Amino acid sequence: MTVQVFGFKSCQDTRKALRFFSERRVAVHFVDLDERPAARGELRRFADRFGAGALIDRESPRFRALGLHVAGDSPERLLERATGEPRLLRTPLVRIGGKVAIGHAPAEWQAALAGARPAAPPR
Repeated sequence: MTVQVFGFKSCQDTRKALRFFSERRVAVHFVDLDERPAARGELRRFADRFGAGALIDRESPRFRALGLHVAGDSPERLLERATGEPRLLRTPLVRIGGKVAIGHAPAEWQAALAGARPAAPPR
């Protein structure tokens, strides 16, 4: 089982996600979006499941600083812009096997882990 967490070290929700998996002794591959932006294909997985608009953090300071709160761009166009400006994304972006989740969603993470783990053999 592969767990990937995309986010920022300074993001509180990203730290909560990392702590969630650490407490359950699940190995995590963390991608710091400040150091390495997410690939377009990776973002597409999340957009296919939730829609491009769900990936954009409209409350982020970067969103306002770029003037996007008045620009009226389409969610698809904003998602294209987020590939170069990762601070526009809602984080953390979590991928557990083939399942994905956006933001702080411990119930979804737990369900994905439960579905991904094989049942313990009977004794």
